[in-house]
Amino acid sequence: MPVLTADMVEGLVKTGASCRVDADVKAKFKQGDKVIARNINPPTHTRLPRYVRGKRGVIALDHGVFAFPDTSAHGKGETPQHVYSVRFTARELWGKDASERDSLNIDMWDDYLDPA
Repeated sequence: MPVLTADMVEGLVKTGASCRVDADVKAKFKQGDKVIARNINPPTHTRLPRYVRGKRGVIALDHGVFAFPDTSAHGKGETPQHVYSVRFTARELWGKDASERDSLNIDMWDDYLDPA
């Protein structure tokens, strides 16, 4: 995957380009598995939101295999891996004053997760 340049953006947006990768990569997790979002602080961009780092969630869905943006955006290769929809309760993210009925799903790559 080439490094994204400004002149490439319009065409990618118009065609709905995907970072899905046709690679045979074993999933580290399955639906229902309990996970913890890693508490990482890389010096470069990551798609792992700070407010979920170190928080516990549950795998809700496996979206399949995609290029890992943390490496592909810096020209270090696709590093294909599974992307999961991870469900976090509102209370896990924002404390006991949050609604016990609410939750938030966040799409996360294998490298962002550890088993709980």
